[in-house]
Amino acid sequence: MPNQCLVCSTPIEPFHSFGRMPIANGFLLPEQFASEYFFELKVAHCPACGMVQLTEHVDREKMFHENYAFYSSTSKRMAEHFEQLAEDVRTRHLGGKDPFVVEIGSNDGITLQHFAGAGIRHLGIEPSANVAEVARGKGVQTVCRFFDEALAREIVSEHGQADAFLGANVMCHIPYLHSVAAGIRLLLKPTGVLIYEDPYLGDIVEKTSYDQIYDEHAFYFSVASVSHLFGAHGMEVVDVAPQHVHGGSMRYVIAHKGARPVSQAVERQRAKEHSLGLHQPATYKHLSRNIERSRDELMKLLRELKHQGKRVVGYGATSKSTTVTNYCGITPDLVEFISDTTPIKQGKFSPGVHIPVKPYAEFASRYPDYALLFAWNHGEEIMAKEGAFVAAGGKWISYVPKVAVL
Repeated sequence: MPNQCLVCSTPIEPFHSFGRMPIANGFLLPEQFASEYFFELKVAHCPACGMVQLTEHVDREKMFHENYAFYSSTSKRMAEHFEQLAEDVRTRHLGGKDPFVVEIGSNDGITLQHFAGAGIRHLGIEPSANVAEVARGKGVQTVCRFFDEALAREIVSEHGQADAFLGANVMCHIPYLHSVAAGIRLLLKPTGVLIYEDPYLGDIVEKTSYDQIYDEHAFYFSVASVSHLFGAHGMEVVDVAPQHVHGGSMRYVIAHKGARPVSQAVERQRAKEHSLGLHQPATYKHLSRNIERSRDELMKLLRELKHQGKRVVGYGATSKSTTVTNYCGITPDLVEFISDTTPIKQGKFSPGVHIPVKPYAEFASRYPDYALLFAWNHGEEIMAKEGAFVAAGGKWISYVPKVAVL
């Protein structure tokens, strides 16, 4: 029986399978290897509403919990990005008396801390207890819950409606988006806005950045598919702005239908999506072939380096790296370890293929010949601080937009 689109219920067929895949952020200890959870990672395009989505979903409690291993504030560049977002929201959307801002997936308070510091009423909704606790420590009011229509009603009854509802790299995580959209419609004031950003489908297609596809990312948005989803709830996209973070994201501004003028940027982006062929099944067949080619070229390079006796170390134990290592079959004989600065990941092993994760000091104390840049979306920030590695003869391996030694 074919899968059904989660947005419009049209039957959909996967255009690519990445095979057996573990939890992307499920870094683990050796005693957990035997009980490790796997599922089949498949991705499909809906011919009716345009939504690209996973066809098999992992229980959310397996992904977001008290040991969730991602803290937004570990990247200086991301901290600056979200400070700018907060400033933009404050100056453009909070003109009224006693404004109220709500954020879904507020993580460690990286954005809301700027509203808290300015004395603006706010509420963060974060299901992972450990990162929610960090946010509270910064003075950010946070509830440890999953957002849906029922929670929206509770928030309105306790705090009133919101001027702005924010989300960054979180809407794509939620398979039950209709309940979320219905909740946002209830929660927003008549003039309120939803502002959210997520990895952008157009960038994935253009760059073959297939490592954006993993268990936490249930959806891969475009302006067309987002318009279809929120249109079903009496809302419309009124502005869009491409973002460089996370390897190519889109910021969507959504309001109640007719409440705000629609920016010309929306039509321009729709036209670009049409020229990219995001509405055509052939585009996704081509993407599938590009994904296979990228895998084959990366494995050929790693095997050649092994044959030459070169040391290769991974840089950044990211969720994205789980897709790459498992899909390509990159094992510890090809990549000695992965260097990461996140304490909760250090001393553990990568999901599925079990490459050791070691503190950054292990990378810096004895540089490898090559560093495989799993955190390529932070490439500029990383390379700017790793001049000593290059000066010592070290080289970078990247695989987005193509496999190359930099």
